[in-house]
Amino acid sequence: MPSALPDGDAAPADGSLPGSALASVGDRPLGFYVHVPFCTVRCGYCDFNTYTASELGGGVSRGTYADSAVEEIRLARKVLGAAEAPVGTVFFGGGTPTLLPPRDLTRIVTAIDEEFGLAPGAEVTTESNPDSVTAGDLERLRAGGINRISFGMQSAVPHVLAVLDRTHDPARVPQVVDWARQAGFDEVSLDLIYGTPGESLADWQASLDSALACAPDHLSAYALIVEEGTALARRIRRGEVPMTDDDDLADKYLAADEALDRAGLGWYEVSNWSCSRETRCRHNELYWTGADWWGVGPGAHSHVGGVRWWNVKHPAAYAGRISAGVSPAHARETLDTETRRVERVLLEVRLRDGLPVEVLDEDGRAALAVQAEDGLVEPAPLEQGRVVLTLRGRLLADAVVRGLLS
Repeated sequence: MPSALPDGDAAPADGSLPGSALASVGDRPLGFYVHVPFCTVRCGYCDFNTYTASELGGGVSRGTYADSAVEEIRLARKVLGAAEAPVGTVFFGGGTPTLLPPRDLTRIVTAIDEEFGLAPGAEVTTESNPDSVTAGDLERLRAGGINRISFGMQSAVPHVLAVLDRTHDPARVPQVVDWARQAGFDEVSLDLIYGTPGESLADWQASLDSALACAPDHLSAYALIVEEGTALARRIRRGEVPMTDDDDLADKYLAADEALDRAGLGWYEVSNWSCSRETRCRHNELYWTGADWWGVGPGAHSHVGGVRWWNVKHPAAYAGRISAGVSPAHARETLDTETRRVERVLLEVRLRDGLPVEVLDEDGRAALAVQAEDGLVEPAPLEQGRVVLTLRGRLLADAVVRGLLS
């Protein structure tokens, strides 16, 4: 089952925020994340807050989920006040958002537009599994204002998909990408996972080749993380499949970066590549640069003006609070200046645009000098006051961050 929510301070029943957080609403970019917690099956590696029909139990209906989400959006407008705050990005994640009918997803987009206004050129993304949409669904999603789609491809190799408990036919991926293009989506992204137990380097190269044959505008490639409590972790513990190997993960990352660069997709975050600056995922950039976002749905996290909060986890508890007119927030925390600085280092050092050197403290700058000598950061940006990782630095990004914060 999904991991537990973190501890925090009690959140007020009306969802109200401190005046210090509200004072800057509209000064920074604002986005909405909408969590759709439904899946047809639970993938063996997944510890996200998602539920199959058998796990939901009574009192929860997919059919009424959009109603609850719209009510939370109305709550967000009340909490954030009358300040002008047009929404630049909307992202439907999950779970599998496209298990909901297109009319439900587009109704949520409409509610955000009605309450806040969508900024000109707003990026509106939905995730989708390749087997959870039809050509007609994609046409309706596009007509309803969703202009970017991210397909969970994960692999093109059947035995790798089987270990991940992914149920789609690899041949379905180019088909849904073609449907999305025909429907008029501005951008199409593909998600891949590398390092699955039993995946060879040749398997991974086949997945890269298959993904690039679809000519995506954007591609994410994530190393498999084996989370405690998942079915995959239990299989590894029983010796049914091997544990992931760091050297194997490094080889596959290098293969990905080489193939993607050759195809004209440049890295802009350690695990993300795009055709251009315009096709970067602006919603994710909002997270990585500490902007504001409101998370709608069970277990969704939000951040506004240095206050971070998270909703109750189970869909039944979430729906119950919404129907009672109570904020679904479970708990929250106020980030102090040092915590916000540390989080900037953690996130911005992973970006191609880099981290301003001025964010580092004295010890961090001393460590940076050593990392520069070790070839972990690019020399030219460093001379201009920004920390940008080399390819070797990207492979060792976690160690770089630890050094800068030690």
